[in-house]
Formats: sequence, C-alpha cells, structure tokens
Amino acid sequence: MSLLDRIAEQIRACTRCRLSETRTQAVPGAGPEDARIMFVGEGPGRDEDLQGEPFVGAAGQMLTRLLDSIGLSREVVYITNIVKCRPPDNRDPRPDEVEACREYLDGQIACIQPALICTLGAPALKTLVDPTASVMRLNGTIMQRHGLTFVPLIHPAAGLHRESMKQPMEDGFRRLGEILAQRG
Repeated sequence: MSLLDRIAEQIRACTRCRLSETRTQAVPGAGPEDARIMFVGEGPGRDEDLQGEPFVGAAGQMLTRLLDSIGLSREVVYITNIVKCRPPDNRDPRPDEVEACREYLDGQIACIQPALICTLGAPALKTLVDPTASVMRLNGTIMQRHGLTFVPLIHPAAGLHRESMKQPMEDGFRRLGEILAQRG
C-alpha cells in the first residue's frame, strides 16, 4: 500500500472535526500518484459525499469539460479538496475544519509532488497560497509559494451558478492551457 493510499484510509476514518459527524463518506481525492497537475477545490458536495469521489456533480462535469478544452483528462490529474468531508448545506468550511484536514492535504501534495497545483476558488487559494489573495485578480496566473507552483482558477461551480463568471472561468483555464503548452 502506498503512502497516498494510507492517507486516504486515514481520511476515511477521520473524526478530527464535526464534519465527520454529518458526512455519508469522506472524499480523499482521486488521480494518479504521479500526476503532474493537482486540482484543489473547497470541499465535497452532495454528489461527492454520496459517491466518495471528488468533483462528480455538476461542478465536476464542468471541470471535466474545462479540462477537455485544454487537452487534459481527469485520468492524468489528481483532484482533491481542502476539506475531505461535506460541510452541511454546502456552507464554506470553517477555519478549524480546514485546519483539521490540512495535514492530509499537505501529505497528498508531498506524495504526488505535482509540477502545478491549481486552486479552484477562493477558499483553496486562501488556504494554500495567501489568505488575502483574490481569485478574480490572480485567475490563470502562475504563483510561487513555499517552493510550490500554483495557478489560481475560478471554481467551476461559479461558472455554473453565475453567468457573469462563466467567461472569466473559461479564460483562466485557457491561460492554464497556455502555461502547460509553454512548459511542454
């Protein structure tokens, strides 16, 4: 069993915060251990909580389309969230919940050692890069922090729920595609 598999087992058994009390199941993450690109969202939604897989609902379908648009498939990227259990009513994760999961996320990043970490939405950006950062301002740009390379992106759910966010979301992914093309 790999270290990444052991982290997933720990996540599935975790009771570090109150989110474990209301989940159907934890959602560790999905993708190959040698993924060059990692996508980190906020937290599982209803569909993810039921299936135990990240980004399988409407936002996940949008993510799949966005990946396809830049020549990536879900099979070659690793997808996870800052919290591994669904917050009730899809509310934002609380700071103590994010902190309870942080060791797991850091462990996943250390195991995979991705060339790029794409944060999906403000909570992932603020958790991993800078608590004062604006996803709208940084959408589709490269940032270096803590020896890691990040590309902040607008969360796919934003493009689904607000028409005004659809074009900026697509623009960020287009820029990600350009970054990947430049890096070979």
